[in-house]
Amino acid sequence: MAAISETGPDTRSAIARLWSNKEARSVIIQIVTLTLIFAVLALLLRNVVINLERVGKEFSFGFFFTPAAYDITFSPFIEYSSRSTHLRAAVVGILNTLLVAVCGIILATIMGFTMGVLRLSSNWLVSRMVYCFLEFTRNIPVLLHILFIHGLVVTLLPVPKLAMNFNDSFFLSNRGFFFPQPVWESGSGVVAAALVLSIVFVYFFRRWAKKTQEETGRIYPVFLISIGAIVGLTGLAFLVMGMPLSWSVPALKGFNFQGGLAIRPEFIALWLALSYYTSCFIAEIVRAGIMAVSHGQTEAAHALGLRQNRTLQLIIIPQALRVIVPPLASQYLNITKNSSLAIAIGYMDVVATVGGITLMQTGKEMETMIVVLLTYLTFSLVISAFMNWYNKKMALVER
Repeated sequence: MAAISETGPDTRSAIARLWSNKEARSVIIQIVTLTLIFAVLALLLRNVVINLERVGKEFSFGFFFTPAAYDITFSPFIEYSSRSTHLRAAVVGILNTLLVAVCGIILATIMGFTMGVLRLSSNWLVSRMVYCFLEFTRNIPVLLHILFIHGLVVTLLPVPKLAMNFNDSFFLSNRGFFFPQPVWESGSGVVAAALVLSIVFVYFFRRWAKKTQEETGRIYPVFLISIGAIVGLTGLAFLVMGMPLSWSVPALKGFNFQGGLAIRPEFIALWLALSYYTSCFIAEIVRAGIMAVSHGQTEAAHALGLRQNRTLQLIIIPQALRVIVPPLASQYLNITKNSSLAIAIGYMDVVATVGGITLMQTGKEMETMIVVLLTYLTFSLVISAFMNWYNKKMALVER
């Protein structure tokens, strides 16, 4: 009994000391929190499985390997037909979502930076016009922009029979924009390898040229040498292999064009609407970032003889990026998630395929929604990780 009474206070004292340690207490709280979260998730999953069994449903993803039995009009990356599986339809939907997100981010960034700079223009008319466009666009729901652009594309463009013809190779109608498709033949792999090698060479050459400039001050024409290496090596491989390339030119057959590649009006409308809508928010971010840079930087650049455009390019924008990049990441996430509105105009993204037709055909609500949620979660995490990396790269380095 004496031994037990002596060890009791020592144990309580060790626990108390452990809890009073800030790092140990933080770890304990995190472990307990994660345990509770996983316990709640396990309980929810158990309830889902039980409720599905009660209504005669089984929680499984086997339906992905059954025929989809529906058409997807826009599949630029992989072949798809109504005989394909639901899994292939899901891949097409995910790729379509990724396509409109990437294209939208690129166009929105270009438009946003341009309008952000013009918003600060000394030309009163230009500044006021941009201001009115930004205010008008930002205060209207993005879905209305999508429907508006889609309506313009469908109603104003001519029918395929009267399509706009550009050199008998490019055609624009209310069914989409049709253009020749490259068809690679035997030997094209060598050309692709030459292109990859030239890009690798350019990467290491740029690093070497930058290091040489920092050490010796000698400047090499990096841009011209890079273009020459890529075009020269790839072009040489293309000629040596006998130009292994042909073109599939679209042609009007019946009520629509056959052959070539087609950009559907749904994609055009969604891409343009999301891009110019999001660019209005990016423009305000860019304007705020530029205004955050001290005006003394501009005056010092002008005193050194730099022109206004070079001052903006070399002095103002690099410093403003430290303010612009963090909120810019949020706009990239918004444009990715807003792409789910594509179902309103019939663009077959992951919501329309997996979360729409596949769900209705199979009745697998939980499984299809899990796939849709994980898709957007993955896209968002990748964008956030890239923007965080870029933000750290642009941050000031303390010495």
